[in-house]
Amino acid sequence: MLKFGMIGLGHWGPNLFRNFYEHPEVSLEIICDRDPAKQGKLTRYDVPFTTDSTEITSADNDLDAIILATPLKAHFAIAKAALEAGKHLFIEKPIAPTAAEVKELMEIAQAKNLHLMVGHVFLYNAGIRYVKEQIDSGELGNILFIHGQRTNLGPVRNDANALWDLAAHDISIFNYWLNDRPYETTATGSCLLNPEIEDVVSASFHYKSGIKCNILASWLHPNKVRQITVVGDKKMLVWDDMAGGEPIKIFNKSIKHADTKEQVEGTISEFNFSIQDGQVLIPRVKMCEPLKTECWHFVDCLLENRTPLSDSLNGYEVVAALEAANKSMENNSQAIAIEY
Repeated sequence: MLKFGMIGLGHWGPNLFRNFYEHPEVSLEIICDRDPAKQGKLTRYDVPFTTDSTEITSADNDLDAIILATPLKAHFAIAKAALEAGKHLFIEKPIAPTAAEVKELMEIAQAKNLHLMVGHVFLYNAGIRYVKEQIDSGELGNILFIHGQRTNLGPVRNDANALWDLAAHDISIFNYWLNDRPYETTATGSCLLNPEIEDVVSASFHYKSGIKCNILASWLHPNKVRQITVVGDKKMLVWDDMAGGEPIKIFNKSIKHADTKEQVEGTISEFNFSIQDGQVLIPRVKMCEPLKTECWHFVDCLLENRTPLSDSLNGYEVVAALEAANKSMENNSQAIAIEY
C-alpha cells in the first residue's frame, strides 16, 4: 500500500483526491489546504486535515508520494521541498512558472531517483489517443496544420493568463501527436478584464517538420469549446471533447492541384485545384475517465518503476513553449525562439 499526502483543495484538487482515494493500492494519509474551510469539501472521507504543508513535505513522515494542486505561484517551493524530502510527486500543470524552475525540479528528482509527473490530463483522453493512432498510421496523410480552440465564459483566474491556464493542454497534445516540440512561437493577447492578465490569447507554435499549430484560448467566450482540427493532405479530422460519445469525426476531404498536364505556367490554369469531398466517418471510441486513467497511471509507474507518459520532460517542454509565447506577447507578437 502506497502512502500519499495531498496539498491543495481548490477547483481541481477534490477531483484528484477522489481518483487517488479510490485506488486499491493507495492510502491517502493527510490532506492540506491553507484555508481551513476547505476541509468541508471532504466531510465524507475520514482523512486527517492540516493547514501546514510542511507536515506533508517533511522528510520525517512515511509518505511515499505527494499530490500537489495549489495555485501556480506556489508550485515551485512546495515541489522542491517535497522532492528534497524524498517524495515522489504528482503535480498539476504547469509544473512551475518558469522553465528554469522546472529544470531544477527535474534535476532534484533525477538525483534522488524519484518520479515527477505532471497532470497533462488530455494525454489520457481516449479520443486524443485515437487521433494519435490516425496520425501515426498515415491515415490522414502528411499533416499540413493543426488548429485548436479552447474557450469558455470563465472561470477567470488571477494567478495565470488564459494561455497558461488553457493552452498548456493543447501544447502537450500537439507535442504528443507530432512526437516533437516546437522551436518557435508567435502570440498575441488581450487584457480585457484584468489590465495585467491576458484573458484572450491567440498563439502559433512552429515545429521542425514545417507544421504550424495554432490555438485560441479564452475565458471570455459565450460557449465552452474544446476542439482541435487536424488537416492532412489526404483526410481531415476534428476532435471535439464536448461531443459526448462521438468525439472524433474524420472527413474524407482534401484539396490538390489539378492534373499537371492541364496546367500552364503563367495562366489561370496554374491555380486550378481539385477538391475531394467524400464521406464523414464517426468512429466508435471506447471512452474512459481521463483523470482516473492519469491518476492510476502515476500509481502504476511507482509500483512498476516506469517513466510516466506525462513526465517532467514533457512538462518542461510545455512550460518552455508557454514562456516563449508570453515573451512574444510582451514584444508585439515578435517571433520568439523556444529555448530548451
